[in-house]
Amino acid sequence: MKKATLALCALLAYSGAFALTVKSPNGKTVLNTEVIDGKAVYSVTEDGKTILENSPLGFMSNIGDFYNGLTEISSKTSEVNKYYTQDKIKKSDIHYQANTLTVDYKNADGKRFSVEFQVSDNNVAFRYNIPRQGETGSIVIDKEMTGYRFPEYTTTFITPQSDAMIGWKRTKPSYEEFYVADGKMDMASQYGHGYTFPALFRVGDDGWALLTETNVDGYYCGSRLSDYQDGVYTIEYPMPEENNGNGSAAPGLALPGNTPWRTITVGSDLAPIVETTIVWDLVEPRYQAQHKARNGKGTWSWIVWQDDSINYDDQITFIDLAAAMGYTSVLVDCGWDIEIGRDRIKDLVDYGKSKGVDVLLWYSSSGHWNDITQSPTNHMDRPIVRKNEMKWMKELGVNGIKVDFFGGDKQETIRLYEDILSDAADYGIDVIFHGCTMPRGWERMYPNYVGSEAVLASENMIFSQDFCDLEAFHATLHPFIRNSVGVMEYGGSFLNRHMHKSNEKGNLRRTGDAFSLATAVLFQNPVQNFALVPNNLTESPEAAIRFMREVPTAWKDVKYVEGYPGKYVVLAREAEKGGWYIAGVNNQEKTQEITLDMTQFPGEFSSIEVFYDKDPLNMDSYTVKPSKGKNVKVKVPQNCGFVVVAK
Repeated sequence: MKKATLALCALLAYSGAFALTVKSPNGKTVLNTEVIDGKAVYSVTEDGKTILENSPLGFMSNIGDFYNGLTEISSKTSEVNKYYTQDKIKKSDIHYQANTLTVDYKNADGKRFSVEFQVSDNNVAFRYNIPRQGETGSIVIDKEMTGYRFPEYTTTFITPQSDAMIGWKRTKPSYEEFYVADGKMDMASQYGHGYTFPALFRVGDDGWALLTETNVDGYYCGSRLSDYQDGVYTIEYPMPEENNGNGSAAPGLALPGNTPWRTITVGSDLAPIVETTIVWDLVEPRYQAQHKARNGKGTWSWIVWQDDSINYDDQITFIDLAAAMGYTSVLVDCGWDIEIGRDRIKDLVDYGKSKGVDVLLWYSSSGHWNDITQSPTNHMDRPIVRKNEMKWMKELGVNGIKVDFFGGDKQETIRLYEDILSDAADYGIDVIFHGCTMPRGWERMYPNYVGSEAVLASENMIFSQDFCDLEAFHATLHPFIRNSVGVMEYGGSFLNRHMHKSNEKGNLRRTGDAFSLATAVLFQNPVQNFALVPNNLTESPEAAIRFMREVPTAWKDVKYVEGYPGKYVVLAREAEKGGWYIAGVNNQEKTQEITLDMTQFPGEFSSIEVFYDKDPLNMDSYTVKPSKGKNVKVKVPQNCGFVVVAK
């Protein structure tokens, strides 16, 4: 037998009947798989510590049982080594290396399928590949048996899937529920429907694991985790009631076909969780767009001034604000077709162009699966009217839209996301989704995709004082969970103290101004529609306005510094044009003392500036000479934050 290369060290090792092992290139992330009593299982270890115990593989379908009575037929190994670039995610230049194992099985009826594994440093990914079964060229997968069995001492950082057809105008589920930090696995989910991806788990003192999926397009549905049952979480498909009952809950595939990738990011600490790119490593672009997606910053009147601001004069005001801040866009929210009118939208677009500011327009996704009255409705759900609308926008010079109020994860709904993106690309239009599912590799798959909400986002500060009170808690979760696996259109960085146009009434923001600056770095999205308003130019600290003018939205790299989900977080992002932004926020009652070793951030710095909250009502800033800035120390009280800018 030919001796294995170092890169393939022990890729395929037999340790008993049908037991196979594949290791990551550095040898620390290890996947084992075998057949026990006719069922395929897998397990994962990281640096010798068990992260997942034997967990089930397989699925049930309309053409057979691919879970019970399995026999392993053969296996093969290979390697993946690729480079790619992105300007919309947490890193711009990515080198992905993985070792692969594909195991072929047949079921009791002789029907075949395979499980394809890819194991990279700190990541395990797998999917099912299903060939044609004789004359049978299609399949409906009724249920995946895919599961995740964690050690019993594991705790959870997860958010529930809501009931279907509840919430505002019956628009849920929309990935906008509360997280529980360090919860017990056997705790029942709030609605009884399990939990949405991504899902973070702390495996005691042995490590961490982040679960999600990627490469989900119109050929499949979005999935979630079940409640914890019999020691395991399993994959669940959408509820039949989603999208007002329209569409099948079970996905159908043409054969040969494959399922989406299930990914497991593991680490002895949280650095691999924050820094992973696995959801993009496994996908490829679906089409070529007319242009690169437009990264940038914008203003958004609705987030503070609300519905009454959707009028011509107020939008002129926010175009002027965008121009004053050096921003590239203004988002005109719901009701513009009625309150401004289509004829005057052209005037607004022309005025924006004269100021160097693009107009982005809001749309409802449809009208037949919710009760939404905010307009325009029924312009994005069918191809003929959608293409006519996009042709009209292209002629006006509108090159970005925000589409809102989707209602589930069914295959039909995922297909709508893809259709909107594809048609928009034909007309040079970038797309943000709101009230929606989370992205699943879409930043790389769809060149004109520039963001999704899919989180309990900033608008809830307007609606609820309780949400304002919990702002710091949520901010310390998202960098580890939701934003770790997909861009996040949060729409935050308020500088108003009160959530109202007057800044004198309404819900009270509990966090400091430097905290708000920090979220502009902590929350990553290529297009940031910030919650700034005109009075901030004169009422907010000059240093805060200067920071918000300069903070980028395109990043070259990300580094985890320290933190714990729900307590505090410190991470660093390297700007695409150079320099580092190190940001942190604190949710704990005790003041968190941070010492930053600046030598861990590559580069020769010409200046270092520190923005910090003395307390939630007082922000300050100072500069440090690079020659004396090897260690920067910051004290962060509760509800406070900081940013260190090293240029």
